[in-house]
Amino acid sequence: MIEILNPTELLRAKETGALVADILQTLKSRTTVGTNLLDIDRWARTMIVEADAQSCYVDYAPSFGRGPFGHYICTAVNDAVLHGLPSDHTLADGDLLTLDLAVAKGGVAADSAISFVVGESKPPESVAMIDATERALSAGIAAAGPGARIGDISHAIGSVLTEAGYPINTEFGGHGIGSTMHQDPHISNTGRPGRGYKLRPGLLLALEPWVMADTAELVTDPDGWTLRSATGCRTAHSEHTIAITDDGAEILTLPTQLRP
Repeated sequence: MIEILNPTELLRAKETGALVADILQTLKSRTTVGTNLLDIDRWARTMIVEADAQSCYVDYAPSFGRGPFGHYICTAVNDAVLHGLPSDHTLADGDLLTLDLAVAKGGVAADSAISFVVGESKPPESVAMIDATERALSAGIAAAGPGARIGDISHAIGSVLTEAGYPINTEFGGHGIGSTMHQDPHISNTGRPGRGYKLRPGLLLALEPWVMADTAELVTDPDGWTLRSATGCRTAHSEHTIAITDDGAEILTLPTQLRP
């Protein structure tokens, strides 16, 4: 299913996107050495409930997971990269943490992810990997606009990641979003320009470049959800929800302090 939102729905999408972004920034500011992943999940739940919003994750039970997910945020540490199920794990100095959050409010969902290093240690390889996913995300957004095609976005993302030296997994990528969290079209993190669905104003997309340092192969934890690098290498993941407009692409999941 591919949805095209009307102007009223787009206004709701902007509100939801701002909420997701601000929750992620608050969680990042609270997360320090010694923080437990279950604390992060509880903080996320409190902020979602206080905003009169709904989690897209708690009851989520897709074919690729052992559902329902049962938590409010994905927390992926070091070699974990996607669908990180919060657990009784305490963060250490230098850990690379990804927080991935999807929330619905007013009937419209928004999805975003940030990666950052916890504490004072900043391993250069981790910082470079995070930077590569953020640059790839910016390139994908720049390639999105009315009349462009999904392949243009995928090519822009993949070009940055490949130039940075990272293998690219094509099992999971970006996706359409709207009244539900995961919709068509699928947006691979590599592809050929000029191919795929033509973008139209009112379309919402979640773009999410993610990489593993030295492999494209994933393994699944016994929890049935958390996906890790097959070699145990570190990983990073960045994501924004964008709206296609007559003028290009508008980022809906910018934190309040970064909004124009």
